[in-house]
Amino acid sequence: MTNIHIKNMVCPRCIIAVKDLLTEMGFTPLSVELGVAEIEEDLTESKIKELSENLEKLGFERIEDKNKQLVEKIKTQIIEKIHHNKMHQGFNWSKWLSDTVYHDYRFLSQLFSGIEGITIEQYIIKQKIEKVKELIAYNQMNFSEIAYVMGYSSPAHMSNQFRKITGMAPGDFKKLRTQPRNTIDKL
Repeated sequence: MTNIHIKNMVCPRCIIAVKDLLTEMGFTPLSVELGVAEIEEDLTESKIKELSENLEKLGFERIEDKNKQLVEKIKTQIIEKIHHNKMHQGFNWSKWLSDTVYHDYRFLSQLFSGIEGITIEQYIIKQKIEKVKELIAYNQMNFSEIAYVMGYSSPAHMSNQFRKITGMAPGDFKKLRTQPRNTIDKL
């Protein structure tokens, strides 16, 4: 059995793409989740190289370094929480991350900042603002509702963070003909 740690897996389609790739290459995927795949087979050096090249063609990257694997796990957990689960006001990110990845938050914070060049908090804010952009583009909720589902204490708090990250107010963003969005794996 081999665990393969993979960077840039951010959505259910990524899981399908990696699973399909592994199957096409003749491997038996035992599980594929955001950021990690487990296969039945052991990997030879030539298969590792081939797999790495095939993953890169799909926009993914195999991660070997243990610290980078942990940082990628932090990122995938944050993405999963923000983009695929419900949020609530007063959510304690540091406790949740510590409990989720089984490490002291101070250690996680220092490791993350050292590798990514930004704090975990800054990464969370960028992800939340990208989700807010998505919800604005859907045009199914007003700003108060978006602020509530994203766990902000108020629409004003959301608006302030939105302005700080994008340089414009949410209302101005909504008025744009084409609303610029970033892919969440590049934040």
